[in-house]
Amino acid sequence: MQATQHIVIVGNGMVGHRLTEDLHARQPHLKITVLSEERHVAYDRVQLSHYFDEPRPDLSLTSHAAYRGRGVSWLHGKALSVDRAAKTVTTADRTLNYDVLVLATGSFPFVPPLEHSRAPGVFVYRTLDDLDAMMAHAKTVKTGTVIGGGLLGLEAAAALQKLGLKASVVEFAPRLMPAQLDDAGGALLRRFIEELDISVFTGASTQEILLNGAGAVRGLRFADGTELATELLVFSAGIRPRDELARSMGLEVGERGGILIDDQCRSSDPAVYAVGECALHAGRIYGLVAPGYQMARIAAGHILGDASARFAGADMSTKLKLLGVEVGSFGDAFARTPGAREIAMHDNVAGTYKKLVLSADGTRVIGGVLVGDTSQYGELSSLAKDGELLSVPAASLLVGVVASGSAGAASNPTICSCEGVRQGTICEAVVGGAHDIAALKACTRAGTGCGGCLPNVKDILNEQLALLGQTVDKSLCEHYRYTRQELFDLIRVKGHRTWEEVLEAHGSGQGCELCKPAVASILASQHNEYILKDGLAPLQDTNDAYLANIQKNGTYSVIPRVPGGEITPAKLMALGQVAQKYGLYCKITGGQRIDLLGARLDQLPPIWAELTLAGFESGHAYGKSLRTVKSCVGSTWCRYGVQDSTTLAIELELRYRGLRSPHKFKAGVSGCTRECAEAQSKDFGLIATERGWNLFVGGNGGVTPRHAQLLAQDLDAETLTRYLDRFLMYYIRTADRLQRTSSWLDKMDGGIEHLRDVIIHDSLGLAAELEAAMRYHIATYACEWKEALEDKPGLSRFKHFINSDETDEAIVWITEREQPRPAFEHEMTPLPMFAND
Repeated sequence: MQATQHIVIVGNGMVGHRLTEDLHARQPHLKITVLSEERHVAYDRVQLSHYFDEPRPDLSLTSHAAYRGRGVSWLHGKALSVDRAAKTVTTADRTLNYDVLVLATGSFPFVPPLEHSRAPGVFVYRTLDDLDAMMAHAKTVKTGTVIGGGLLGLEAAAALQKLGLKASVVEFAPRLMPAQLDDAGGALLRRFIEELDISVFTGASTQEILLNGAGAVRGLRFADGTELATELLVFSAGIRPRDELARSMGLEVGERGGILIDDQCRSSDPAVYAVGECALHAGRIYGLVAPGYQMARIAAGHILGDASARFAGADMSTKLKLLGVEVGSFGDAFARTPGAREIAMHDNVAGTYKKLVLSADGTRVIGGVLVGDTSQYGELSSLAKDGELLSVPAASLLVGVVASGSAGAASNPTICSCEGVRQGTICEAVVGGAHDIAALKACTRAGTGCGGCLPNVKDILNEQLALLGQTVDKSLCEHYRYTRQELFDLIRVKGHRTWEEVLEAHGSGQGCELCKPAVASILASQHNEYILKDGLAPLQDTNDAYLANIQKNGTYSVIPRVPGGEITPAKLMALGQVAQKYGLYCKITGGQRIDLLGARLDQLPPIWAELTLAGFESGHAYGKSLRTVKSCVGSTWCRYGVQDSTTLAIELELRYRGLRSPHKFKAGVSGCTRECAEAQSKDFGLIATERGWNLFVGGNGGVTPRHAQLLAQDLDAETLTRYLDRFLMYYIRTADRLQRTSSWLDKMDGGIEHLRDVIIHDSLGLAAELEAAMRYHIATYACEWKEALEDKPGLSRFKHFINSDETDEAIVWITEREQPRPAFEHEMTPLPMFAND
């Protein structure tokens, strides 16, 4: 359309803004006018929940100055009517002429037709103004509920929690995220959400909004007659297209709403286009930002004369991190294709669920669901999108990350789903001069949607920069322009012992949640001092700050060390007496220890006083340090055992107890190749042979299980211990913050061969220094809980309330299988407000 003079875009959401960018990129001197009902310039609606973060982020996608620089006129106002014959748009205070009109009016939240849906305390979760209103109301109440368990509903629940409210989610469907997840995936997600202390009600049909005497929300009544107390209510139960302007213009709309568009995103009037959530294409409305961006690109191309530009539908695949839980869905996730087959792997220990949907002959991936671990999302979704034939068994794709270039792997996986950007595109952009994230966003658009791909984009950027010989910025954070390894060496050489010394010498500002725990860990690794001494206590993460793991109901766990799982009858009785005295829940852990759960904060010191008297010490279950050295019974008891695994496990656990490191680490010692201690899934593991011990390193369980790699074979106990001393200290010195030994080894230049040269052959000349550092740790070790009990002034931190000695009486317990456990929401006594119902 070469004669185009003026394009008017109604709507300034994410898609409307993207359209202005696409138009400007194709023809910089276009005359564009944007009409926005909201007083804010375009902002990132996908990241709305971060609006409640501290410090509050800037969600703006652009600025008025940026628009002016591109010749875009931004007007605050609502389009009231359109005269298609005269090609004019009328607002409350002006009339605009247009050559092309684009409707990017988006959608509005669906609010069920319930009485009192506009009562004080009822909100929708759509705009910044909505969030400001919620924030103001939240200051006056204690409970909040979201109706709708989809993507936005769960984000809204997280927002309520950030506002300090006890949050609940109500979903009409039988599972959370019903549009993306199947029953198994939804069940696992529910488990994760409930562990965050957010109550979940599925299959719940809300029948009535209950009001208090002042006319504000006080609760909900469901179809089965049950009630839920809540003082703030948020509707996030789906969207409806905003097509009222199109209807008033006489444009064709769908039977259930939505502006009908063709493959060029044109409405029934060739001079009027529609993009985003207001548009209905081939009977479908797309509620994700990625399809909206595709529509914007197609519309921009066709408006400016590209007749080949066509919108052929969009992939509804999605990958995100929801309340800290990784969730992914791609292709035909519900196996609706005729003859489709499914294979799934549900790891209830690691907390992951993976399902692949295969073609009828099982040779192609056509869809899938991932919950808890989306590390394979790029490869698997690309296999589904490209329709590649599999040359490996489909089940093998569920086990671990598909190796690049291996049979069945996608050769050029999709990295950014929102923009459809593949790894090759990012690599080419880096080679072409895009040497930082901002430049990559500008030229590839990767990471400009939901932002969930940015960690992968950063890794690809760093790898490519290294190949180009460029310097890669691996700063710990904005306050320290050093890597963790560099900062470790600076502290070691300079002899710093306090946060203030480190910050003054090598940092800037006041520090943050990234660098404070990292510096505290480095100081603890080098000096092995009491981690809660003056100056260090405020640096610690929540668990380290109280020497215990906080649980979902606000209580804490008590896990004494039980080296190798060996324990005397007297110590067993002591644990039982403590658990009985303080009403604690008892459980044998996977690391051969006994977990006492349910201790109040104020109970921790007296509990540990009794346990230390009985000979127990801290198990460091709360710290980034050695957790356990798991063992089998070995040659002492087992008819297959060839070495004494129990004794060696105990010796190693006592040797490395309390060793602070970049991440927690675990170990295992198996007395024969039957591997009952699962040594090859540990950060270091030992398997007995008739000639000694095989040493494996760099494994882990958890979300992304990794097999350990063989470092050395047939070692005697003395050599084995020497190699382990070197390995652990080398890891502590050189790993990044929160980096497991597996990823540390994966990213090590030279991999296991380099590590073998350093540890066994002393290629760096560090062996004596690393061994001396371990000897210092062993000589200076002290039980942290014993030190805490001797620190009488420091015991004041173990109180629920700063200005009172009262305990937390709000915790509700239920007895199950003769033990106490936290009460679920539906088991609690209804709030007094329902007493007269």
